[in-house]
Amino acid sequence: MRRLAVRGAAGDAGEVAAPAADSTDCARGRHPSPRRLIDLCAIWDPGVFLPAVGWKRASGFARRRLNEAETLNSVREAQLELLEAARPRGPGSRERGPVLRMARQQQPPPWVHAAFLLCLLSLSGAIEIPMDPSIQNELSQPPTITKQSVKDHIVDPRDNILIECEAKGNPAPSFHWTRNSRFFNIAKDPRVSMRRRSGTLVIDFRSGGRPEEYEGEYQCFARNKFGTALSNRIRLQVSKSPLWPKENLDPVVVQEGAPLTLQCNPPPGLPSPVIFWMSSSMEPITQDKRVSQGHNGDLYFSNVMLQDMQTDYSCNARFHFTHTIQQKNAFTLKVLTNNPYNDSSLRNHPDIYSARGVAERTPSFMYPQGTASSQMVLRGMDLVLECIASGVPTPDIAWYKKGGDLPSDKAKFENFNKALRITNVSEEDSGEYFCLASNKMGSIRHTISVRVKAAPYWLDEPKNLILAPGEDGRLVCRANGNPKPTVQWMVNGEPLQSAPPNPNREVAGDTIIFRDTQISSRAVYQCNTSNEHGYLLANAFVSVLDVPPRMLSPRNQLIRVILYNRTRLDCPFFGSPIPTLRWFKNGQGSNLDGGNYHVYENGSLEIKMIRKEDQGIYTCVATNILGKAENQVRLEVKDPTRIYRMPEDQVAKRGTTVQLECRVKHDPSLKLTVSWLKDDEPLYIGNRMKKEDDSLTIFGVAERDQGSYTCVASTELDQDLAKAYLTVLADQATPTNRLAALPKGRPDRPRDLELTDLAERSVRLTWIPGDDNNSPITDYVVQFEEDQFQPGVWHDHSKFPGSVNSAVLQLSPYVNYQFRVIAINEVGSSHPSLPSERYRTSGAPPESNPADVKGEGTRKNNMEITWTPMNATSAFGPNLRYIVKWRRRETRETWNNVTVWGSRYVVGQTPVYVPYEIRVQAENDFGKGPEPDTVIGYSGEDYPRAAPTDVKIRVLNSTAISLQWNRVYPDTVQGQLREYRAYYWRESSLLKNLWVSQKRQQASFPGDRPRGVVSRLFPYSNYKLEMVVVNGRGDGPRSETKEFTTPEGVPSAPRRFRVRQPNLETINLEWDHPEHPNGILIGYTLKYVAFNGTKLGKQIVENFSPNQTKFTMQRADPVSRYRFTLSARTQVGSGEAATEESPAPPNEATPTAAYTNNQADIATQGWFIGLMCAIALLVLILLIVCFIKRSRGGKYPVREKKDVPLGPEDPKEEDGSFDYSDEDNKPLQGSQTSLDGTIKQQESDDSLVDYGEGGEGQFNEDGSFIGQYTVKKDKEETEGNESSEATSPVNAIYSLA
Repeated sequence: MRRLAVRGAAGDAGEVAAPAADSTDCARGRHPSPRRLIDLCAIWDPGVFLPAVGWKRASGFARRRLNEAETLNSVREAQLELLEAARPRGPGSRERGPVLRMARQQQPPPWVHAAFLLCLLSLSGAIEIPMDPSIQNELSQPPTITKQSVKDHIVDPRDNILIECEAKGNPAPSFHWTRNSRFFNIAKDPRVSMRRRSGTLVIDFRSGGRPEEYEGEYQCFARNKFGTALSNRIRLQVSKSPLWPKENLDPVVVQEGAPLTLQCNPPPGLPSPVIFWMSSSMEPITQDKRVSQGHNGDLYFSNVMLQDMQTDYSCNARFHFTHTIQQKNAFTLKVLTNNPYNDSSLRNHPDIYSARGVAERTPSFMYPQGTASSQMVLRGMDLVLECIASGVPTPDIAWYKKGGDLPSDKAKFENFNKALRITNVSEEDSGEYFCLASNKMGSIRHTISVRVKAAPYWLDEPKNLILAPGEDGRLVCRANGNPKPTVQWMVNGEPLQSAPPNPNREVAGDTIIFRDTQISSRAVYQCNTSNEHGYLLANAFVSVLDVPPRMLSPRNQLIRVILYNRTRLDCPFFGSPIPTLRWFKNGQGSNLDGGNYHVYENGSLEIKMIRKEDQGIYTCVATNILGKAENQVRLEVKDPTRIYRMPEDQVAKRGTTVQLECRVKHDPSLKLTVSWLKDDEPLYIGNRMKKEDDSLTIFGVAERDQGSYTCVASTELDQDLAKAYLTVLADQATPTNRLAALPKGRPDRPRDLELTDLAERSVRLTWIPGDDNNSPITDYVVQFEEDQFQPGVWHDHSKFPGSVNSAVLQLSPYVNYQFRVIAINEVGSSHPSLPSERYRTSGAPPESNPADVKGEGTRKNNMEITWTPMNATSAFGPNLRYIVKWRRRETRETWNNVTVWGSRYVVGQTPVYVPYEIRVQAENDFGKGPEPDTVIGYSGEDYPRAAPTDVKIRVLNSTAISLQWNRVYPDTVQGQLREYRAYYWRESSLLKNLWVSQKRQQASFPGDRPRGVVSRLFPYSNYKLEMVVVNGRGDGPRSETKEFTTPEGVPSAPRRFRVRQPNLETINLEWDHPEHPNGILIGYTLKYVAFNGTKLGKQIVENFSPNQTKFTMQRADPVSRYRFTLSARTQVGSGEAATEESPAPPNEATPTAAYTNNQADIATQGWFIGLMCAIALLVLILLIVCFIKRSRGGKYPVREKKDVPLGPEDPKEEDGSFDYSDEDNKPLQGSQTSLDGTIKQQESDDSLVDYGEGGEGQFNEDGSFIGQYTVKKDKEETEGNESSEATSPVNAIYSLA
């Protein structure tokens, strides 16, 4: 294969190399390929390519290539001479001289480049046109079919017929069709039209017509001035679902234990219907190994039981296109039995047949008949072999293949082992299979001879050929099949034999060879390969381009890379003839290739290990005979980010402070970010933590702080990690022994590491432990470092108990190991030991493949294959790369493959959303990894082509509607159906002069569903609605716009509801109309209630007209507050309410409110603090006076305080209690009545505590006393002039007052 003309990033395209000729063949005068236009045999003798053909046999174009190569080589020679003359002659120059001379000596002579170029030209291949639109639009191109209907195109008779044919080309192609191999005049049939800018036929039956009239074989022709491309021959058939013939079925009489077959015989449909058995009451028939449905649709009973009479049996046929199910008249069974009692307890009997008196029989086959049969299957299809046997007891079926085993990876058993299915049949699956039916009475077997035939399948499908003027090429059309297919070539849709002769073209069986192509050679060639089982048709055009080199990437790119890393500089270009690409650094004349540099076939320059001196400007130059183009890339080398002081494991007591260090060194031109993780999750920096640039401090350590802490130092180019573990100890008792009392510390580092027992995949590591510092060593951690992929980075290898100091380490191939050991005790980890000596293991092929392989489309015509690259210990050898294979699923086409160095590959020019089988296999210089697993991926999605139809709307209530629609056909989704989506907007309100927002809203209905509900609508409004189907790419076309109207609803709350209290007698209420009336307002409802604390009055309801927005209320009680609830009403009912309360009276206002109004806090004022201190001092003095008076025994008469004497006729005297109120319940002087009728005491001179039996009294919310005075019937009560003692300081204060 020749090199591709379009050079992208390395990994985007595989490297293609020409096969080398065997040196022994050259020595014997034999040429490796007799079909090459210029046969080349070559050997390499220290960098020199020796051709075996002469100059005279080269074509004119090849001679021009040779001259061009000679000129370029002369320039290179002159540049080398200038460099050698300019080199310094002082000390040290001796080392540089031989290098230059060697480079010059290794430059091959001019004809070597030309010969190598001729070798590339002699192989078939094509220039790839880049996807850049500016180039695509400039270049002329023959037509290419991009989309077409399937070969067997079955359509629904209820829909319009659509036969797809789309093509691309420059200029845009025109289209015409043939039907049954004759020109199809579309203009003469009014029902037939062709889509604009497409060849897709649309046959419309809305005005009548029968779809069956258009059945036949169609073929599309796409033509422009450079050639004609053909579609497949598309066989159009109309789906048929004929009715089941009416028949009266007599009851089937059968003896219990006998076999029975109920035949279905469905009507022939197109496509064939799906058969299933149910009862006439639509209950499914239970199937098992005794009763089951065969592949032909019949229902087989290996033996009939009396319980089979309990239902009838009806065969059902489901037709795919019409979505209808037809049911055959049901069979009824009449089972003759020796035991007429259907005892359900016998069903679980271990020998139900003998229990029911059924005679046992040896097996016999019900299907297929006889002892042998044959079956033919096509390659790539599924082979289904079936054996159904009768017998008592029910026989078991087993399957075997003569002379070998069943293919375990493709074979599976179905229908209770009665059917054997082998998927994706190939030629090796042919042979003799036999099924063995056995029960305890005996066995019988049936042999099936399987023959595998094959419709044509591609070995080499012809590809488009884009050549430069004078170049040579070939089209190869190679297919296989059984029987062997024949190959027919056509050009622009006509047989090649009848085409005008072309001296530059030669046909050799399945290959067309082109020599010295010119502009006039452009055409589209068709290869048709066929046998009795099918055909394949492929288009491949030959286009001749003459384009000077062009750069495809942005100019003067800046690439920044970390020191010692590997990087790749891309320089994608295009040209015809294929340009040669060379790289230069800082304008120097030497071409960069070899040593630390490697130039890939696609033009990318790889620098294997970046050094400081690699920084500079790199220039790539693409040259062909028509000119040259160049581009520059500026490379900046940055220092790596490294944590040079890592956090260390620590053990801390609860409540102490811990500091974790993390000091970082980084490139000063990059922005550094340091973050912390706890247990591998982002750490929340709370108020107990302090994060600084080089440390993390934790104050007051708690148990929840225990765990691993990771310091992450990152820039925009790289990052470094360091982890430490924090152990939190609970408070412990004082140690009781001398050893526990000694201070504990982290262990000292292990020392004297030694490697012994060196093996291919293992090594023994031995070390001497350090001092444990009064805390026993619990574990050793062995770490390793390798110097190829991540030099200087240490990784955990394994962990060992603290009792060992020698261990065998398992190693991976092709790793240059260096080890170190860390000791751990309960206090923490030691410093790492000094590194051991290095040990390199030998290489081997990879033993695993990359994980997380995915295939997803990023555009509608591609599929991006990605995977997780393997790490250094999985590479097992140098130059780790990946072999990516893909092919269309279920088409059984040959695998496409490419070798990739990165972790992604994009497959272009894919059909829209089709499944692909994907395999990614690892490979290094020692060989390939194991066979990879197959992963299913999908190409990119395109916008859906159809909209939901028959959208029906049902209004549920004033704010919700129910939607129902017909789902779209799966093939129109062109991707994964995400959801159906309704777009709706409020067109207007049924209320006049009400402005509404017409903002579009949407409702989503995930999945493939035919109905849904849209809610949160505005009542009493006109709406419009459209439906779309949504896939991963976006929305499809919109459905027909539907209109609907929502009924009246309840209004929203009145706006700006305000309550004002101008005085103590009235309250004013004002409000505005609701923002959303949701209908015609018929009025307002106001509800209000008086409240005082927790006491509520009676609720009052007022109704207002719809135009009233004010109300004045007269207060009945100047003390109570009011709570108002206002709502608007429509015919539907009252809507949302607005609630407000009347303002609090001034004497109830809280100090906090006063402070807020004055915008000042008087509690902080000096005068206020002094006043409070004076009051507190006065109260203290009064308390002291009170206690002094009490100690003197001071008393006062109670009866002086009572207005009415307590006479013997007072009924309260009998129970030792009395009331201060008079008989008319008049308030005492100096008191006031509260809202609930209780007496509020303003002042009192006596104490009430001693008069209660329990010393308990109750006060209401306003401080008034409720209850009665009670006195004890003792000697002191009879002394009328005596008074009780003051028993509390409060009483004393009252008495003093």
